[in-house]
Amino acid sequence: MSQGPRSGLAAVSSALLAMSRHLEVRDVLKTIVASARELLDAQYAALGVPDDHGGFAQFVVDGVSDEQWKAIGPLPRQHGILAAMLREARPERLADVREDPRFEGWPAAHPDMSDFLGLPIRDGDEVIGALFLANKNCPKPDGGCGFTQDDEELLSILAQHAAIALTNARLYERSRELTIAEERSRLAHELHDAVSQKLFSLRLTAQAAATLVDRDPARAKGELHQVAALAAEAADELRAAVVELRPAALDEDGLVATLRTHIQVLDRAHSARVTFAGHGVRALPAAQEEALLRVAQEALHNALRHSGAEHVAVTLGKRGPDTVLRVTDDGAGFDPTTVRRAGRHLGLVSMRDRASGVGGTLTVVSAPGEGTTIEMEAPGG
Repeated sequence: MSQGPRSGLAAVSSALLAMSRHLEVRDVLKTIVASARELLDAQYAALGVPDDHGGFAQFVVDGVSDEQWKAIGPLPRQHGILAAMLREARPERLADVREDPRFEGWPAAHPDMSDFLGLPIRDGDEVIGALFLANKNCPKPDGGCGFTQDDEELLSILAQHAAIALTNARLYERSRELTIAEERSRLAHELHDAVSQKLFSLRLTAQAAATLVDRDPARAKGELHQVAALAAEAADELRAAVVELRPAALDEDGLVATLRTHIQVLDRAHSARVTFAGHGVRALPAAQEEALLRVAQEALHNALRHSGAEHVAVTLGKRGPDTVLRVTDDGAGFDPTTVRRAGRHLGLVSMRDRASGVGGTLTVVSAPGEGTTIEMEAPGG
């Protein structure tokens, strides 16, 4: 290796640790590419995940600016050297990729590349990606490649661990998709039960009002007031369910903006005052942002549906190096030990699982008549 053994080992260790920190596929791909480029001191690095139609489902680059990437155009197809790596599943180390007979050119805005090192990423016998680097930052031997055999071996180690990280991320995303499907099923069931009950009561009350309208107008008027109240409650249930089913805009807006919008809608939909304050929180990995959002939604659901609170306050801030979410209500409160013994969880198990799943913690403070505070602390931000 061009680096000393100790510095080389430290660099590999840092790269592997960085890959293991992320659970989202996109975050893992970005980390692999950035780590490979830094580790081998190359000008460009890229990783493509093939689809089943001759193209790439995902393609991540490092060393190319956003403006350059937009100018290059659509994602590449599986052809030339990329196709060879995917099809033949063997390393490619070239002095000048442009002189290889398999080279088929690239778009006009594509940066110029010469020496090239590429490896397939394999999960058993399946090739799940192609990792490659170009333009080693070093003097090139006459007519030779800047990338050495040592570089190839180092990249091979990285590719093996990349396969593990990528496979784990895919399994995590599939698991999360199943969880989301289960949550939607639960919400649909809750919506059906709650709204059906309200509509059934609404129908009975309307029928009672109809029978009383001639012989007891005063009582009929009271029943009609009840009809109006039940209709308003049914509308609230529907609005709340729609809010919970709406996909979060985390990718586009980030956690703070998404929480603020969500809470503004809840404030309009419920009689309780719902407020939000967010201070000094930077962007977090996607998995942590989603966990914080889902815990906030579950805690808000409990406060607005079950506590009878007049005010629910949500805050998002920093505590040392960590991000802290706090949901506090002035409602009826409860005894957490009694809730557990009764087999009712109020979503506490789900919230604790979400927090621990991203290396965080969940704290619940409540007592009858004293309101409830649910706090999640997550690393980073």
